[in-house]
Amino acid sequence: MRLRPTIWFALLLAMTCASSQAESIQAVTEDTSYTYLQDGQVAGPASRVVEAMLQRAGLNDYSLAMYPWARAYDMALQQPAVLIYLIARTPEREPLFKWVGEIMRIEYHLYKLREQPDVQVHSLADAKRFSVGVLRDDVRQQYLQTEGFTKLVVAADNRENFKRLLNRQVQLVPMPEHDARLLCAESGVDYASLEQVYTLDALSSDLYMAYSNSTDDETVTRSRAAFASLKAEGLLTKLMNDHPEP
Repeated sequence: MRLRPTIWFALLLAMTCASSQAESIQAVTEDTSYTYLQDGQVAGPASRVVEAMLQRAGLNDYSLAMYPWARAYDMALQQPAVLIYLIARTPEREPLFKWVGEIMRIEYHLYKLREQPDVQVHSLADAKRFSVGVLRDDVRQQYLQTEGFTKLVVAADNRENFKRLLNRQVQLVPMPEHDARLLCAESGVDYASLEQVYTLDALSSDLYMAYSNSTDDETVTRSRAAFASLKAEGLLTKLMNDHPEP
């Protein structure tokens, strides 16, 4: 059966429009010293990197949103066209996402209140004797659980976790130094009142942006190319270093 010209044109127009429409991307993150709310908008150096990548890739239909880590992580596992950042790239997570690029490297240290001399940690085994504040579904919780920690106290976000340390509801909290300093400044606490007691070398990791597995491959390919060009031109380093903190 031959199609009338008007019908053929309508079908061709529909197919052209469908092929030209990119996915609407949800970029999701949690509240950290590199990703935070400023004037009601998701900001921070890592967020600027994500936006620069999406714009360079021509993926202009996007939104940035901040959630507790567990919710952001679940969205990236379950929904298409979700871009999650900053996420540690671990062997367990490798097949769960489509990885775009490394934004930064991070080290985690166990912190205690300096005025608690009874909390002595010289090894990972020592730390198991104390209560440790962690974030739900975060790589720190997952790692400590696999190491046999049984006194983990789970919080929804970094600020809640830090308050529990200050209020002595937990005795240790694993944090990067940058986060610890920023949380102290926000809380009006002298950073010197904290003490780094142990470095979790096994958790030193690269933090990435990554798409949900059901995201269209073309979107991922364009994003990877855009990110690679940002990095090659030195813009990744510039955006991470030059953006003001909240």
